[in-house]
Amino acid sequence: MKKLCFVFTLFLTFDSWAGVFKCVEASGHIYYQSSPCTSEHQAVQINPKTGATLDLNELEQQKALNAEQKKQQELQELAEKNAKIEKFAQIKQQAKAEIKVTQDLIKENPLQFSAYAIPAYDPDNLPERIKPFESVLPEVEKYRRKAAQKALATGKCQRVEADELNGKSKPDSLVFLINCSSGSNFYFNQAELN
Repeated sequence: MKKLCFVFTLFLTFDSWAGVFKCVEASGHIYYQSSPCTSEHQAVQINPKTGATLDLNELEQQKALNAEQKKQQELQELAEKNAKIEKFAQIKQQAKAEIKVTQDLIKENPLQFSAYAIPAYDPDNLPERIKPFESVLPEVEKYRRKAAQKALATGKCQRVEADELNGKSKPDSLVFLINCSSGSNFYFNQAELN
């Protein structure tokens, strides 16, 4: 008899945890059941202990909306990432084109430039001090060439020995240091080279 009471008590306890579902048909007819409502009915779960209700259809709609928003956000992030990759690929390509122009200038004018006067900043392996300028690397290479040519044009520089981006540079304000074989040094900023 004790076993039967225990099983009955256990059954009542389990049954009360299951909850009650309020189902509403399209016609407006309301009925209650212990199992979830079918998908074509409006479903509200009622906690028999607290009386709290939970609209299951609304919950499903919110889950679907959240999933869609998450998917859209992931697609947006992927598109931004791809755009950034494409932009940096274009920057690298432009920088390599500027490097080629500079290296051709050095080869054609060995009396004005030492062989290593303007060493190229490899876009795929930038030194740490140049990495902050990665987004303006084509301009850096172009202005390095212009700075060397401007130093030569002064008449006080017979041959360019070194041409580097100076530590005072910022991505929107580049400064270059030119060392000449005559011992002269020149500083040119981006505004002076335009």
